[in-house]
Amino acid sequence: MGDTEMAGHEAGQKDRMRLEARSLAAFRGERLVLEGVSFRLEAGGALLLRGANGAGKSTLLRALAGLIPLAAGTLLWEGEDALADLSQHARRLGYLGHQDAVKPALSVAENLGLAARGGDVGVALAALNLAPLADLPARFLSAGQRRRLAIARLLLARAPLWLLDEPGNGLDDASLIALGAISDRHRAAGGMVIAATHHDLPFPSASQLFLS
Repeated sequence: MGDTEMAGHEAGQKDRMRLEARSLAAFRGERLVLEGVSFRLEAGGALLLRGANGAGKSTLLRALAGLIPLAAGTLLWEGEDALADLSQHARRLGYLGHQDAVKPALSVAENLGLAARGGDVGVALAALNLAPLADLPARFLSAGQRRRLAIARLLLARAPLWLLDEPGNGLDDASLIALGAISDRHRAAGGMVIAATHHDLPFPSASQLFLS
């Protein structure tokens, strides 16, 4: 298969990607915080998880990532059980939690290098306006800069599904615009985004799921 044919084949695979949740339930500790959660997300789509604190937004993201077990329901990837092989499922994911998981002794560029799966660190630095900080040890970053570094790692994960927990926390207006731009490019390439948020994120045509 030639390069052009291969690119078309990969694009076709991305066009067919879909994630479907059927009647999901999950516990946080000993309390059932999610029950009967269903949605479907196609390639290029975005879903915003809304709800009050404690409604289960973070729990749902962790369940979707396979980090906690489902109490009930089924999660399907392209019609197959997404959680049957957790290592394979992990390769589909770019996960951004509340904690930025930055290694403080390493520079900004070195932190990104650890996350790279063939992606261009320079491109990721530029996308989040981090190039001037590339050689700075991460321990000197502000909270907003650490958040931008964590978001930049998503670009290097080369994963079709992004799961984002309050991605706008600590970001100024310019950084929110940058987040919207990289999300747009990810979705245009067939990727999907699910974000738990209290903020109005710049994700055009995103669906919303309200948890209570």
